[in-house]
Amino acid sequence: MQGFLVRRLGQALITILGVATLIFFVQRLTGDPTYLLVPETATQADIDALRHALGFDRPLIEQFGGFLADLARFDLGQSVVQRVPVSTIIASRLPYTLMLAAGALVVAIGIGVPVGVVLALFRDGPIAKLAAGFVLAAQSMPTFWSGILMIMIFAVTLGWLPPSSTGGFSHLIMPSIALGLLSMATFARITRASLLDELSKDYVRTARSRGVRTPRLLVRHVARNAAIPVITVAALEISNLLAGAVIVETVFAWPGIGQVTVQAILARDFLIVQGVVLLGAFVTVLLNLLSDILYSVVDPRIVLERAR
Repeated sequence: MQGFLVRRLGQALITILGVATLIFFVQRLTGDPTYLLVPETATQADIDALRHALGFDRPLIEQFGGFLADLARFDLGQSVVQRVPVSTIIASRLPYTLMLAAGALVVAIGIGVPVGVVLALFRDGPIAKLAAGFVLAAQSMPTFWSGILMIMIFAVTLGWLPPSSTGGFSHLIMPSIALGLLSMATFARITRASLLDELSKDYVRTARSRGVRTPRLLVRHVARNAAIPVITVAALEISNLLAGAVIVETVFAWPGIGQVTVQAILARDFLIVQGVVLLGAFVTVLLNLLSDILYSVVDPRIVLERAR
């Protein structure tokens, strides 16, 4: 078990280093942000002075070395536009994004898993067909379209919910649903497939032949084995929720990391984009590591086989 965790931590560090290298060099291909920070009347001397002050006149390899050294000290640098530490900007926006992602995850798991169970247990009935249509519709609608549609119906037409920005619980409902619908469909499909696979195995048929009722069979035996694919998908879907928050936060004017990322991209504020991407990479790697640890709780045989 310890050897397995050490290997996974090593892989995580290599992944984060690879993402840091990629984002550093790719961003510099978009152009020099110095020209966006000076007025139209600025002279070439003014532009050169600002470029020197920001450090963009140094060789690229030297800039990269300084970037890695700062990263090792958990220093994400200072925003080129706002002249504020990137960590401060991210820390001020992160609670809003986490709140939105948590609400979307409740929608995704709270609706997706029960719907997947219905699809598996009553796959030939009218309820399952209705649920399948709901899943298909949720999977087909783009996030920006479902968000705009909900604003038009529930905010503009009916006036039940606020259309945008933050505030009380009512402000969180529509963004959470818009962000969680696609993940809900994914959870429903994975839960259905996993349950159907388990229900077709010999131990289930044997238990049923001995008179074990379906609810007890699901809770005590099938659910644990069927949970492994769901855990894997959960780790990936949480990362997708953070990525999808960019669109949802823009549609609903939600002041989270997604909104500040869009603003930073338009302004070519390299260091904010770097910080957000590195945060996303770290969260993704951490979630995958946690899912591997959860495997040992659900089924220790998986980790033992990987550790060999």
